[in-house]
Amino acid sequence: MSDFFNGKIVIITGASSGIGKALAYRLSELGAIAVIASRSAEKLKIVAEDLKSAGRKVLAITADVSKEEECRRLVETTVQTFGGIDILINNAGISMKALFSEVDLTVLKRLMDVNFWGTVYCSKYALPYLIERKGSLVGVSSVAGYQGLPGRSGYSASKFAMHGLLESIRIENRKKKLHVMIFAPAFTASEIRKHALLADGKEQGESPRREEKLDSPEYVATQIIKGIRNRRRNQILSVEGKLTVLLKRLMPGLVDWGYYREFAKEPNSILK
Repeated sequence: MSDFFNGKIVIITGASSGIGKALAYRLSELGAIAVIASRSAEKLKIVAEDLKSAGRKVLAITADVSKEEECRRLVETTVQTFGGIDILINNAGISMKALFSEVDLTVLKRLMDVNFWGTVYCSKYALPYLIERKGSLVGVSSVAGYQGLPGRSGYSASKFAMHGLLESIRIENRKKKLHVMIFAPAFTASEIRKHALLADGKEQGESPRREEKLDSPEYVATQIIKGIRNRRRNQILSVEGKLTVLLKRLMPGLVDWGYYREFAKEPNSILK
């Protein structure tokens, strides 16, 4: 795969931790030029300095993807510095844990701003350059983009919206050879659950899941990279996710029951 990615210019959002950080390291190892973006300037600087010390080509740009102008600047700075874009990985995202009946609506807006509009803004400004190089547009999603999850209404809504956006872009540009991939990993050990927003907008602080039992960011990053290399379409990483999509068509009530049962078992579950 090093032959494929060597010299490729890749923008990765949400690259200061988790899957985004793992993608930055792995793609850099394969010879790609990693343009890493995140709201956290300090964490981003650490990743960039570590990669540079290993002789990797990297550019760190602090950006909040919920802000259109910062996404425009991310893309324009990349093009001005390197001359184009080969791959955009929309990875930045936040989650939530709250019943819809109790959640402050500003929480749902925040999730849509980051998860959906962040993908809209970055994809909009990067699209001409991706088309020029017949590159790859990637959205890191979740099974929540295929099935509404209890206590995650805003998260599911944002991922469903991302799916619709990217699938439309794929069809519109099929003759231009643009590759579009929606990638849904399983539960992954990352900080997303620690920073998940509660009903009042405060962060959860602690993960309700045993993070050590979840897929590693490095494993997920490797699978995303393989998907890009093979120009795959919608990819669901977990067996549970694949069964969800299948059974939702055949026995939707069973799927609802299964997810209620699963999330009701979480410590301090909000399900009554």
